[in-house]
Amino acid sequence: MKRLRRIVPVCLLSLLCLAAAALAQDRGTKEEAVAMVKKAVTALKADGREKTFAAINDPKGPFRAKDLYVVVYDLQGKCLAHGANAKQIDKDLTALRDPDGKFFVKERVELAKTHEDFWQDYKFLNPMTKLIEPKSMYLEKVDDLLIGCGIYKP
Repeated sequence: MKRLRRIVPVCLLSLLCLAAAALAQDRGTKEEAVAMVKKAVTALKADGREKTFAAINDPKGPFRAKDLYVVVYDLQGKCLAHGANAKQIDKDLTALRDPDGKFFVKERVELAKTHEDFWQDYKFLNPMTKLIEPKSMYLEKVDDLLIGCGIYKP
C-alpha cells in the first residue's frame, strides 16, 4: 500500500506533464499566425474575396490549423469572414468587449488607421480549450480590409 501511495502521485504528475505537452503542441506560434495571414492575403489577391472568404469560413479549410484561424474585418469593424465563429460574420463587432472591458475590435480598427500591420493584445475564448485566454492577434491592412490571425497564450 505504501508503494502504491508513492506511485500514484508520480503517475498523476506524469499524466499532467503529458497533457501540458500535448496542449503546447496544439497551440500556434507567432510565426505561424503571421504566415497564416500572409497566406490569406495571397489568396485574396489571387482568388478574390468571395472564394477566399468561403475558404476562411470553412472549419476544415486551409485557414485553420491547431488553435489558429483567420478573421477578416472591414475598416468599420464589420466581420466579413471568421474561421472559428460563423455567427460573427456580417456583424458590426466594434461594441465587443473582452473580459477586462477592452473594445478590442474598435481598437484594431483605430490601429489600422496608422499601421499597415500590427499586433494587438486582448482576451478571448479559445475554441479549443473553451477558456478565456490572453490572445495576441497579428493583423494586416489590405486595401479596405483587416486580415488577422491570433495566438492564444496560456
